[in-house]
Amino acid sequence: MNLFGVISVSGVTFLLFCVMAIAAVGYALGRITVKGVSLGTAGVFIVALLFGCFFHDELSTQFVASGANYTGNALKIVESLGLILFVTAVGFIAGPKFFGNMKKNFKSYVLLGLIIIIAGGLAAVGCIYVGRMIGGVENDYLTAMIVGLLSGSLTSTPAFSAAKETVAADLQSVVSVGHGIAYIFGVIGVVLFVQLMPKLTRANMDEERKKLTQVSDGEEKKYNGKLIEMDPFGFMVFALAAVLGVFVGAIKIPGTTFSLTTTGGCLLVALILGHFGRIGKISLMPKETTLKVFRELGLMLFLIGAGIDGGAEFVANFDVMYFVYGVAMTIVPMIVGYIFARYALKLSLLNNLGSITGGMTSTPALGTLINVSGTEDVASAYAATYPIALIAVVLVSQFLIIFFS
Repeated sequence: MNLFGVISVSGVTFLLFCVMAIAAVGYALGRITVKGVSLGTAGVFIVALLFGCFFHDELSTQFVASGANYTGNALKIVESLGLILFVTAVGFIAGPKFFGNMKKNFKSYVLLGLIIIIAGGLAAVGCIYVGRMIGGVENDYLTAMIVGLLSGSLTSTPAFSAAKETVAADLQSVVSVGHGIAYIFGVIGVVLFVQLMPKLTRANMDEERKKLTQVSDGEEKKYNGKLIEMDPFGFMVFALAAVLGVFVGAIKIPGTTFSLTTTGGCLLVALILGHFGRIGKISLMPKETTLKVFRELGLMLFLIGAGIDGGAEFVANFDVMYFVYGVAMTIVPMIVGYIFARYALKLSLLNNLGSITGGMTSTPALGTLINVSGTEDVASAYAATYPIALIAVVLVSQFLIIFFS
């Protein structure tokens, strides 16, 4: 293309230019703080959404080859690469303390993950009944839309995929529309929630961090000898975890369409490698600085890839009533989960919020919570609750389609 009428660049170069420009503006926006609350990395998501709203078609013109448009694939690569980098880094960070945390709080994490998703499912049922009372659309269409909204409000790709495979072929696009409408608030709502709750409860973050570290089952394992590192930064081990994670995530339970997906697979493999830390004298842990950089870089790329596409779909399919339904399906499970974790399970604030980011399957919110809390340890609560929520939201989505269509 002819950029600004002066510089000639290829479609791929233009995409990379857009990604970097969105990141620069997004981080600047995220830095703006109002009464102690800021968007943080979610500022990147907002800018990506706006870019998708106004410039998605311009980007598309740069990817026309052999009569086919590759914009969607290019953005999917950016999104998927970001997701792999982020969840693999989170797995390694959480790994050393994860199993000790799970040993002490296993029942709490299972219960909280289930409660959050069930609350979201009940909110979806309520929206179905409200939609039927208002009328105007067929039951099958309404249910497909609500299930799409549910997957978007929980930012859950597995639920989205399972819903599309369960509904009739002519309703798959309806699920996609619902997912796109609810996805935006599904990201922003949880990001704001994990920032607001510490302020509303007037929490002392130093004390909350101490409570969180007490959850861990003792000190991390130490090795007194000199470990062999494959490279100075741990790139080789990180790449190996990502490769194995993609394979593990692609495995489907026989007779079902369920799998851990790339997110769950990379998270699981990185948790295991991070827990053991070594094989003999060979180190299995990337450097701490590497993990922090990949975590932030991955989150940035994920939000940009998802945001550009989400912005285009949001404008094309926006409906006020469906947007309100999506907001309800984001807020209700968060509040129910928070109250249940605080008063029934007696979890500390950061353990509570970390579990909620996992229960809401919210990758961006975890990144925000790490910055708000000032500790990487919240990743353990996310990693513990996430698999439970992942399975539950897929089952709830299929349940809604089967019984309410």
